Amino acid sequence: MEVTRQNFKEVLPEVCSAVQEADFISIDGEFTGISDGPSVSALTNGLDTPEERYTKLRKHSMNFLLFQFGVCTFRYDQNQSTYITKAFNFYIFPKPFSRTSPDIKFICQSSSIDFLASQGFDFNKVFRSGIPYLTQEEESQLREQYEERRGQINGAGPVSYTPTSGTGSCKVPEDQREFIRTVEQKVEALLKNSDQTLDLEPCTGFQRKLIYQTLNSKYPKGLHVETLETEKKERFIQISKVDEEERRRREQQKQQREQEELNDAVGFSRVIRAISKSGKLVVGHNMLLDVMHTIHQFCGPLPEELDDFKEVAMSVFPRLLDTKLMASTQPFKEIISNTSLAELHKQLRENPFRSPTTECPEGLRSYDTSTEQLHEAGYDAFITGLCFISMANYLGSFLSPPKSHISARSKLLEPFYNKLFLMRVIDIPYLNMSGPDLQPKRDHVLYVTFPKEWKTSDLYQLFSAFGNIQVSWIDDTSAFVCLSQTEQVQIAMNTSRYAESYRIQTYAEYLQSRQKSTHSSRRWTDDGWDASYSTSGSSRLQAVKRSISPSLEEQNHNADSSWTHYSSVKKMKTDGSCSQSYAEVAGSCDWPRLQPDEGGTSVSPVQEEVEPEESSANQNQGKRSRRHKKRKSDASETTPPALFDVPQVW
Repeated sequence: MEVTRQNFKEVLPEVCSAVQEADFISIDGEFTGISDGPSVSALTNGLDTPEERYTKLRKHSMNFLLFQFGVCTFRYDQNQSTYITKAFNFYIFPKPFSRTSPDIKFICQSSSIDFLASQGFDFNKVFRSGIPYLTQEEESQLREQYEERRGQINGAGPVSYTPTSGTGSCKVPEDQREFIRTVEQKVEALLKNSDQTLDLEPCTGFQRKLIYQTLNSKYPKGLHVETLETEKKERFIQISKVDEEERRRREQQKQQREQEELNDAVGFSRVIRAISKSGKLVVGHNMLLDVMHTIHQFCGPLPEELDDFKEVAMSVFPRLLDTKLMASTQPFKEIISNTSLAELHKQLRENPFRSPTTECPEGLRSYDTSTEQLHEAGYDAFITGLCFISMANYLGSFLSPPKSHISARSKLLEPFYNKLFLMRVIDIPYLNMSGPDLQPKRDHVLYVTFPKEWKTSDLYQLFSAFGNIQVSWIDDTSAFVCLSQTEQVQIAMNTSRYAESYRIQTYAEYLQSRQKSTHSSRRWTDDGWDASYSTSGSSRLQAVKRSISPSLEEQNHNADSSWTHYSSVKKMKTDGSCSQSYAEVAGSCDWPRLQPDEGGTSVSPVQEEVEPEESSANQNQGKRSRRHKKRKSDASETTPPALFDVPQVW
């Protein structure tokens, strides 16, 4: 279903209901660009650390706009062995609803716009009918402004004139006295004739303010004054003759309009809040940018540090699953040759996989996979969900006896939870959102700096004596060079000792120099992260140990009424009294923390699937403690052999 500003208010209850009923939710986003500076190869260097990749994306990708968002909910009907799907394709644009609304600035990348245009993307629909949005902090600020303005008499916005007792004089500048005298004459004529309203000519904000002050002083009763807009966005004042009862009625109507305007301005952010509140599994394909943009655009600014981002992301989306990572690891890696979304969907419709049976309720748009609509966010979200189901059900073939349907809550899927695919990183396949990231050895890697004129061929020539090498450019004057053997590193260092045009460092030396230049401790303030605060100890980012999305026990509450303010995340970062773990508060499962063994692979301890009842899952999800972790580790000695390796570091 296409959702624009025109039908959003009507469709929103259906979206929230679909989210609450879903077994899992798949998402996808379309952006106005990817990188505002570096090339994609530089933005995604093959030897980025997770921290470096996050910093690059935060710096160079967040000024683009996420302007189409796809949401598809999947609910399994056990009686029919069918998934009931509801797909929504949202057009999003930050249209200011008043002069005090945030006026969002964003940039476009010509290659991205050209590509979307070639796919038939309707840009007019975005700009004309896109759904607005506000972060929690922006909404709070606007509500405060409305409360302040309610008691003020000025012409800066759509404020009604409320007469007050008292007559006092109004000081009018000399150059405006003739203008105000003309207005007074028109008002006197209105009071004497049978007309009920008077529309003044459009004028400046300062003149409107003078009109309000003058009428308040000279005519304390019997008039209602309001600023309105013409179709051409010109602002003018309308004056009406009213009695006290009518004045109160109009004031109530004005307040109701203000609340409706604010609710409309919050717009699409309500959908994200409903998804977050539900605590449901959120599935995406290569979804790191989707998650970053969603938080940045609809929740609040991204923190500078990666660990802080992980905390915030887990508070918004307690369970994430990336189908690109899933398809790139065992047991799928050997049988799936291409993990791009379109190709993955094609391969998962063939043996040994099975396409799930889906059904769309009457009245909702149903996507037909026989006619591809790639790069429409709603369609991409739909086929992402289909890919997830096919791969999840394939895991059931390893069970004894085999199972044809694997629930989104199955323990077989736990190894894939909260791990987001890291594109083009050679030896770190994923960003671990709920734990420490993999730290592979890079003893065979050299950091080389050289003149700007150098090309890749110059680097190959420099290291020609060392056989096969791999070059990963950092910028115009530096690159990583991977040697085929660690023993060659010292030889390369020795031969470059007296070089004048270039310099070589080991990877360890490179990291050490970066840590010295960038190391600082931080704390959160109203203006951002302060570099003077120590992040050691338990006070470090208890941030978000209180989830933006409450625990699953609360998921039946209204999505907006109990939405925990995103701004409270920032305020809690220095609260030393907040000692609960995120798992205890937000209800996140104690998913296995996968670490590579000596062979570079991680192993799932799960041999058979466990599918608890919905009620018990909700009750127990937030109650796993360290004692449970200990029992689990004690029992690991008797755990049957692993079904499959997840994820393998390649």
